[in-house]
Amino acid sequence: MTLTAHLYWSFRSPYSYLGTRQYCEIADTYDVDIKVKPVYPIAIRTPEFFTKINPQWIAYLMRDCHRIADYRGMTFKWPSPDPVVMDNVKLAISDTQPYIYRLTRLGVEAAKRGKGLPFLNEVSQMIFDGKTVNWHEGDHMANAAARAGLDLADMEATIEGNEQAYDDIIAENQAELDASGHWGVPTLVFEGEPFFGQDRIDMAIWRMKQNGLQDR
Repeated sequence: MTLTAHLYWSFRSPYSYLGTRQYCEIADTYDVDIKVKPVYPIAIRTPEFFTKINPQWIAYLMRDCHRIADYRGMTFKWPSPDPVVMDNVKLAISDTQPYIYRLTRLGVEAAKRGKGLPFLNEVSQMIFDGKTVNWHEGDHMANAAARAGLDLADMEATIEGNEQAYDDIIAENQAELDASGHWGVPTLVFEGEPFFGQDRIDMAIWRMKQNGLQDR
């Protein structure tokens, strides 16, 4: 019997990027349907978040992300442009956000088309692996979508004029994540139990195996 898990994930989360390859491997290796549930990052949901954290947090985050990427044979660089427009001195979130809304709505559409995980994988690599200059320009997004088996222009045409419906889905995803007992990303929820962070993926597999997870 195919198991089902829900993945709550953000296009600005470096830990989401660092864990996505493993989520894809789970879906390829095991008989489990991982349903992608994009959410807006905490910077959008709670704009004052970065003004209240310990000043050491950001420095540790960057060190940890580089370390995890090195450990997993990946590359990591903080994206340029940042998916969330932010004043890094004042730690203020801009009222103008040309990237994160587009990205997250596209993630919802990719999930609707049954290509959620491949889309997250391709786009997050493009944003975070440091190999793509100005990921938001030219045909970078279209090529990433194509590698995931999707047509970017068709996706955007479907979204255009229906943005509120997509935002309603994103808000519903966030409410589901909150109800699971966590608020951060990436979080994989299986049978109502949240497994937060890319460092809990092995434990999520262990739990699913206890519930009959089988190889494909």
